[in-house]
Formats: sequence, C-alpha cells, structure tokens
Amino acid sequence: MQRPQQAAKPHDRLAEALAEDMNAVNLLIRERMASQHAPRIPEVTAHLVEAGGKRLRPMLTLAAARLCGYEGPYHLHLAATVEFIHTATLLHDDVVDESRQRRGRPTANLLWDNKSSVLVGDYLFARSFQLMTETGNMRVLDILANASAVIAEGEVLQLTAAQDLRTSVDTYLQVIRGKTAALFSAATEVGGVIAGASTEQISALFTYGDALGVAFQMVDDYLDYAGEAGVIGKNTGDDFRERKLTLPVILAVAKADANEREFWARVIEKGVQREGDLDHALALMARHDTLAATRAEAQHFASKARTALAALPAHPLREMLGDLADYVVARTA
Repeated sequence: MQRPQQAAKPHDRLAEALAEDMNAVNLLIRERMASQHAPRIPEVTAHLVEAGGKRLRPMLTLAAARLCGYEGPYHLHLAATVEFIHTATLLHDDVVDESRQRRGRPTANLLWDNKSSVLVGDYLFARSFQLMTETGNMRVLDILANASAVIAEGEVLQLTAAQDLRTSVDTYLQVIRGKTAALFSAATEVGGVIAGASTEQISALFTYGDALGVAFQMVDDYLDYAGEAGVIGKNTGDDFRERKLTLPVILAVAKADANEREFWARVIEKGVQREGDLDHALALMARHDTLAATRAEAQHFASKARTALAALPAHPLREMLGDLADYVVARTA
C-alpha cells in the first residue's frame, strides 16, 4: 500500500489510509441508492454522490472507528449512513436556497426539478435509517437520528434568523452547529461508539467533530466573500445575494454606524440589491476587519478540535485528523 504521507493534503492522506474501507463504503452507497421502480432516484443521487466531493464525513466515521481499534464490518454502514444524510440535506438545501450551482456543477433541482430533489432527499433519509438499524446498536441509532433532527432544526432557525439584523453571534453558532457541525460530531461519535471506545474517548470524538464542523462552516462563510469562484465551487457572494446573515456580515452589522446599518437593512432585510452593493459590502467588511475576525474564530475552533484528540490513542490516523483541523483554516490562506 502506498504510504499515506506521500499525499500532500490531510484529507488526501486520510483517503489513502482508508482507501480499502472507502471503496467498500462506495460500493455500499451505490447498492443502496438503487431503486427498482424509480430510476430517477439513482440518477439524481449519482449527480451529487459522484460529483467529486471529498467524502469527508464518512471518512471521519471510518477514521474514528479504526483509531479506536474497531475490526468489525458496521463502520461501513455508518459511514454510508452519514453520506446519505449529508446528500439528502444538500438536495433539500438547494431547493430551499434556490441554488443553481453545487461543487461547480448545476444543482439537481436545476437539472431536474424541486419535486425530484425533495423526494429523492426523503428517499435517502429513509435509506440512511435502514443502514444504521442494520448495526443493531441502539446508541448509534439515537445519535444519528438526533443529528438528523438537529440539522433540520438548524435549517429552520436559519430561515427565521437569516434576514434579521438582530441575529447575534450566538444564534449564528446555533445555526451552524445544527446545519453543519451536528453531522460532523455524529460522524466521529458513532465511530467511537461502534468500536466500544471509552466514555472519555467518545466524548473527545464528539468534541473534535463539533469543533471541526464549526470551523469548517466558518471558513465556508469566509470564502463566500474572500474566495475565488473556481475554487469554492459556487459564485463568490452567493450568501450576500441570498441575504444570509453569516459571521462576516453579523460582525460588520455589530460595528456599523447609522449609514452602514441603513445599507445592511436595505440589502439584507429588505432585499433591495443594486449593482455595486456587493463591492460596498466587501468594503465595509474590510473597514471593520470582519473577514479576519471570522478567520480567527475559525482558527479557535480548529485548535479546539486538535486539542480534543489528545484523549485518543496515539495512531497515524490521529495525526491526520489533527492536520485536517489545521488544513480547514489553511484554506483561507
């Protein structure tokens, strides 16, 4: 086997180290996304599942299980479950956000329609529950079912908070813990649970996944304003056009004078956006240094993720997970 260290990026090294398991997970995903009676289901699912995503969440489950010494087969089921939940939420999110691009490609709702995206997402949620019950472990079922509820809760909270200038940093954290970090922490936690890890180790895996997920979403929100479209797989400023109150804007609103607040109220709350408004928004963020503050906050959570790993056994996978936490923020460089 090729040595993991030969790959440059942490998620690539992780993919190499877990290649055999990931091949088995991919086969399981293809098998379970099939439908005897509705060929559109595998068509829509394959569009997202095979679109070149990093499969980060299922790799977290596999890594956590292996790191804790697991030798059985059910980490594969849990990894596939996590990927199905993730894919289902993406299908639903693109309908809610009326998105037209995902991972640099047209969204499923654009290629097919909203009805297909919603219903195929529902199908994948059902498949995910079938997979997780096959483990026979009620605790992992509880963790993943709870995560699914928290994800939906976070999305609904975002609907009500997204265009309200009173939205606080605490509310923002609640939103991203729901819509993003909940699945990261569930992915790592169930890996430890299926491996029979100690309470301390399972808690450490949860903390790692939660902090990694928060950092990951903060960096995504940073890159929406500071990244290049060809790199981030969507158009720069999409969050602005969709009137989402993410951390860079929340911090800018908190420091705004009366004129600046009037601008934010017009473009975010009222949705009256004109040519040049995105550039003006970027100028206000630069004036108050909110992109740098967002990056610093992401770094804080990435460091918290790395620190949590100290409770886990010494293992090459532990080092890769630590490097992954650092790399999440390094994407902003």
